[in-house]
Amino acid sequence: MVNQREIFLRQAIDLAVDNVRRGLGGPFGALVVKGGEVIATGTNQVTGSNDPTAHAEVVAIRAACQKIGLFQLDGCEIYTSCEPCPMCLGAIYWARVKAFYFAANKDDAARGQFDDSFIYSELNKAIEGRTIPGYRLLAEEGFRPFDEWLKSQSKVPY
Repeated sequence: MVNQREIFLRQAIDLAVDNVRRGLGGPFGALVVKGGEVIATGTNQVTGSNDPTAHAEVVAIRAACQKIGLFQLDGCEIYTSCEPCPMCLGAIYWARVKAFYFAANKDDAARGQFDDSFIYSELNKAIEGRTIPGYRLLAEEGFRPFDEWLKSQSKVPY
């Protein structure tokens, strides 16, 4: 019996391999599936587009949202050649997909010279103690945009 999930995952792997062979970016591919149909694909385009956020999952999510005309992917699944990095995992959660599937894991990625472990460790540190420190300024004024949001009659919750 043919396993549909494995078919989609193999497509994501093939996208990643093709992306490397064509010199377009890193070894990552992803697809967004809804109702058993691929609605969008993405490959890593970081180096080709000079965009550090152009990971395969983010590219696929952006394309899928544009295609369906919504900012959330309710009822969709994401298939990706590798376990999502922290940024992509955040995008997957914000997109509200119902599930994601991956082939290689983060340890495989590290062996392939894509190690995200330092980001995970940074997230556990106090903001000012991180490798790239952050500093809060204008705390009193900082809530003003949220006040406007809370009062807005035209807001679209997400």
